[in-house]
Amino acid sequence: MSDTPIEAPTTQPNSSSEPQASYVKLAMRNMVRKRGTSLKHFFLTTAGLLALLVGLSYLTR
Repeated sequence: MSDTPIEAPTTQPNSSSEPQASYVKLAMRNMVRKRGTSLKHFFLTTAGLLALLVGLSYLTR
């Protein structure tokens, strides 16, 4: 591992008078833009959790 610290992303100040978008708004906009990837990750997570629960219930019966 390197010894360089990870820096937080910096945002450029807007020259316009509109306020900066919140992280929630940016995340929602990103999810809408990348709909296929978000749906794929959602279904993979759902399948993984379901497999985990079924596996645990099988082992503990």
